[in-house]
Amino acid sequence: MEPERVDSMVAALRARGVMAHRADEGVYAFGIRVVIPDGSEALWTMGGAGGLDAEVLRDNTLIGFVPHVPGSEDFTDAQTVETIATTPYSEEGMLPASRVTAHPTPAPAPAASVPPPLQHPGAPLHGLLHLHLHGHHHR
Repeated sequence: MEPERVDSMVAALRARGVMAHRADEGVYAFGIRVVIPDGSEALWTMGGAGGLDAEVLRDNTLIGFVPHVPGSEDFTDAQTVETIATTPYSEEGMLPASRVTAHPTPAPAPAASVPPPLQHPGAPLHGLLHLHLHGHHHR
């Protein structure tokens, strides 16, 4: 989303009494940061096909999520402003961080059986290990 468009939505939110700011999320990636009266902040992302949702942080710690707003992929700027301005930032309005994981923890890999060494201890090095340790010269 273009920064001018985000700035326009921020101005509309401020006109409604919402403490909003443009959030620069990366190269040409912008969102809207809303300061919540309890000191928390909601970081709204408007990712086109991803639609509209927010992470809620307090002291830079994730405390909850405002779930994806159904149909928001096709919202006008006015609809986006209305949604952000009227969202309840209470426990009823968001999912607690403990109930949602942003990145699921992968299951541990099964222990692989390691084949026994092919070489007797003390024998000279051969093969790739020898090449790695001693260079590629031939004798």
